[in-house]
Amino acid sequence: MSQPNKLSAMDTLIIQFDQALRTLVPGSSQPRRITPAEKKTEQTLSDVERKHAASLMRINHTGEVCAQALYQGQAATAKLAGVRSAMENAASEEVDHLAWCEQRLVELDSRTSFLNPIWYAMSFGVGAAAGLAGDKWSLGFVAETEQQVCEHLEDHLEQLPESDARSKAILEQMIIDERAHGETAKQAGGAELPLPVKKLMAGMSELMKKAVYRI
Repeated sequence: MSQPNKLSAMDTLIIQFDQALRTLVPGSSQPRRITPAEKKTEQTLSDVERKHAASLMRINHTGEVCAQALYQGQAATAKLAGVRSAMENAASEEVDHLAWCEQRLVELDSRTSFLNPIWYAMSFGVGAAAGLAGDKWSLGFVAETEQQVCEHLEDHLEQLPESDARSKAILEQMIIDERAHGETAKQAGGAELPLPVKKLMAGMSELMKKAVYRI
């Protein structure tokens, strides 16, 4: 039986560029699942509450942009086909989150962050570096990333206006999914990252959140 042809470097570049466009251009991401907000009734929010909720959801959207880039970067450099496939599957599942957050931003009369292309490029580079470091470290990076994402989503759940049930429903489902991704990475052999790396990741996350809240 003949082996399937491997993608050329140019083919891979085109695929990566297409994925970047689908992630960064508003309206390009199509979810496989209906948004969890669908079952929740829109409640009246004050101007202050609406602006704050939109800023939090913008951060969450940018977090998903970063997740897409991280997974794509790791998939590009992963050594084992199984790990590469796992990264691509995780990125596919995260598309739902990306689309849900964008849909909610539209409902809140807001927009995605102007800084997303910068964060995408940075995250892709970090993901590629993690993949080059070895599959156990790449998987460990996924596990730690998902852990930190869950923590900030839980924090945002507390910060959202009490009456914003639609945004809360989205974050609750995102937390469930992110935890599952993290557990999958651990069970696949992900290594525990050194403490300095974890702190660096947390510091970058805080910088992103402060910038994207307003821009």
